[in-house]
Amino acid sequence: RKTAAVPAAESRPAPAPPASAAAPAPSAAREQAAATGRRVALVIGNSAYRSAPQLPNPAGDARLMSDTLASLGFLVVGGGAQVDLTKPGFEAALQAFGRELDGADVALFYYAGHGVETHGLNYLVPVDANPGDDGDVFMQGIGMAGVIDQMEKSGAGINLVLLDACRDNPFRDRGVHSRTGGLAQMQAPPGTLISFATQPRSVALDGDNGHSPYTRALAETIRHRGYGLFRTFNEVGLAVEKATRGRQLPWL
Repeated sequence: RKTAAVPAAESRPAPAPPASAAAPAPSAAREQAAATGRRVALVIGNSAYRSAPQLPNPAGDARLMSDTLASLGFLVVGGGAQVDLTKPGFEAALQAFGRELDGADVALFYYAGHGVETHGLNYLVPVDANPGDDGDVFMQGIGMAGVIDQMEKSGAGINLVLLDACRDNPFRDRGVHSRTGGLAQMQAPPGTLISFATQPRSVALDGDNGHSPYTRALAETIRHRGYGLFRTFNEVGLAVEKATRGRQLPWL
């Protein structure tokens, strides 16, 4: 992630998601049922890139999230954080995630690492990716649309997608075109919440002390029992805004 300040005019308390960006919130009854039901998470952190800038924090961020979710009763696929995944490893992890989602009440996908937007679509970057153009991104990356589609089709009552991947395009000098800085906004299907580490067209800060501001705030906030989903993400937004002095604002 590169440091990129959000313009002051855009800095404001953590906003409610605009209607065009998010699906209707899961009902209170559905949240209550999910709180005591079967919860499954896939947690991935990619740091050791082979053909892109290495990132110091995602592996540690993923371990922090995995430990936190396990302490809250989530079944974490693979027994813990999946770190530094190649394309085959990423696909295998997603397949295992799909198998575990059978009968789940909550499905949670967390990713920290490089992400690329091209042609309006978001792709997560395995550590062995080395694209030379947009076509290579389609072949070598992991399309977020497919991940969300898998979660939606699982039948879980609540789907949570947490993306600490709002970074500069690491392949922009190789013919990989991006319309925005960071990741593109995505439409969330019903029952799904998508949380970005920062606003659309913005780049998240990498953070210090081993963790990103977003993941650190998220891991601390989700431990609070009784918080609904929107209060949780509002508190995360406020914490990140404070920690970054207004330079970064998470987005739903």
